[in-house]
Amino acid sequence: MSVQVVSPEKNPAFPDAEKIISSSEIEQAVAKMAAQLQPIVDEGNCVLLGVMLGAMLPLTRLSQLLHGDFMLDTCHATRYQSGISGKELSWLKQPSVDLTGRTVIVVDDIFDEGITLEAVVAAASLNHAKRVYSAVLASKQHDRQLSDYRPDFCALTVPDRYVFGCGMDYRGHWRHLPDIYALRD
Repeated sequence: MSVQVVSPEKNPAFPDAEKIISSSEIEQAVAKMAAQLQPIVDEGNCVLLGVMLGAMLPLTRLSQLLHGDFMLDTCHATRYQSGISGKELSWLKQPSVDLTGRTVIVVDDIFDEGITLEAVVAAASLNHAKRVYSAVLASKQHDRQLSDYRPDFCALTVPDRYVFGCGMDYRGHWRHLPDIYALRD
């Protein structure tokens, strides 16, 4: 039985966008980031904390590449609510795991203006984590950060365009794509 893969661009609902990073490039970048994170995981008592919904795919990919004993958990903090521009931060779910005394690696899909990631890292620290690191799949190239915070680890850099796929959505859709796309200017 053969499976035919249909390009998302052929779907009439697909936005006017172009593929900017292939799934194979993503896999290589995530593998490199996992190698950088492995020594932190090896220290023990570690939690990978994914910021939902965007971190769903990056968190899964990272966790499959890391070795040893660590916990997986999620929180849900968002500024987009399926829109294409950020608003006020909204907490929909706090972490379930007690972070006290643990090393926490906050995993997110994209670092854009820095507000969401900084808030989640701060919340983990306030919950008495021993140490908190941040790891993002992509960092957007621009000078509009609203925070001085920067992620500790970043797999990829994307242009200053609206990007989606590999965890990032476009109006609530296309998060599941294995590649990263950018809306055309």
